[in-house]
Amino acid sequence: MDNLSNELNKLKIDRSKRAIAPQGKNRRFIVLLVVLLVLGLVGAVVYRRATAAVEVEVIKPRPDDSSQSAVLIATGYVVAHHKIQVGSKIAGRVGWIGVVKGDRVRRDQVVVRLEDREYRAQFEQARAAYEAAQARLQELQRGSRPEEVMRAQAEIDKAQAQLRIDEAQLRRTEGLVKEGVAPAQTLDEIRGRYDADRANLASLMQTWELTRQGPRIEQVENARSEAARAQAALDYARSILDSTEIHVPISGTILERNVEQGEMVTTYFVGEQGAKGFVVTLADLSDVQVELDINQNDFNRIHPNQPCTIVTDAYPDRSYDCRVDEIAPEANRQKATVQVKVKFLKPDEHIRPEMNARVTFFASEEASRTAKAGPPRLYIIPKRSVLERETGKAVLIVQNGRAQEQPITVEKEVATDVFVSKGLTGNESIIIGERLQQLKSGDRVEVK
Repeated sequence: MDNLSNELNKLKIDRSKRAIAPQGKNRRFIVLLVVLLVLGLVGAVVYRRATAAVEVEVIKPRPDDSSQSAVLIATGYVVAHHKIQVGSKIAGRVGWIGVVKGDRVRRDQVVVRLEDREYRAQFEQARAAYEAAQARLQELQRGSRPEEVMRAQAEIDKAQAQLRIDEAQLRRTEGLVKEGVAPAQTLDEIRGRYDADRANLASLMQTWELTRQGPRIEQVENARSEAARAQAALDYARSILDSTEIHVPISGTILERNVEQGEMVTTYFVGEQGAKGFVVTLADLSDVQVELDINQNDFNRIHPNQPCTIVTDAYPDRSYDCRVDEIAPEANRQKATVQVKVKFLKPDEHIRPEMNARVTFFASEEASRTAKAGPPRLYIIPKRSVLERETGKAVLIVQNGRAQEQPITVEKEVATDVFVSKGLTGNESIIIGERLQQLKSGDRVEVK
């Protein structure tokens, strides 16, 4: 029996082992699936990065026309032709300022308002005085009212009636005195009253005549002068009140904001501390020049309206046409130079005052056109666009949406410029920027 029981136990299925074995297989399957998904995602990201176009910045090679027709090359600084420091006509405290550095403003735009409570009160006082003077002048100009003339006439009629009564009483009293009935003293009193009433009548008639004629010419002129003086005082008070709003005289760009709200503004020059002598500084950046100090030995190569080109250090790939605009009437003895200013003919938003600039002066307009018409010997590109390779120097150009390496031959290097003698035709789009070193030939690119 014991042997039989042992044999039967061997035939039983071990359920614990059956549960463990499938669980291990499922776990391995899940791990394998997760690994495959991760690899798939990584591959997709890598493929996407490999096939995505990289945004790049490009420039065009600039022909070196100066090597064929230039008579002088000089360096200087970009300056605004008219740099204006806008001040205030009155002293006051800044109540509001509406611009910041870099804002573009139009002519007559309000940029600062001063507190105007006191000036407004003075204006209202001057206006009241003017209205009173004007009313007085109109009163005199219109003359007496009909009612005033009628009242004067009524006073005359009353005086005439009283005079007639006095005259009749005087005659009766004279008769009584002659007959000895009335005393002479009574006659004197009545005669005195009669004379007074007659004088009063004459006075009332003069008053009536003056009322009928109106005021004298001198009175009208005096009132007119008072009104004019009040008008001038009102205009002055209005101009002072209007001066609390500070306008800009020209359209341009704000270069400096010199005051803040709550600061005092004055009308005279002061130092850096205390009240400010002006509120903003602005200039018209569409009217800019390059200021140069030309050595006296080279001054004979410069003449008015001479054609030239400008290249700034900040944007060496951009060239601007210009002309000689101003030549100083006297030289600088200490520097042995003459100041010359050349004017941009077509400036753009890339030009900023105080930039370094290089000016190339041409012999004449005809020589400049001839040089530009002929094939240039060299092309100028920024040094930061050149790549160093084992075989020499090269640049990356954009061609059919991909970066292509183009070998070049460098003739010379001047400051941040590279003069290329071979490898460029002038129509290439050369890649520059931070991503230049990360690109290689064949990468997909997209021009900004």
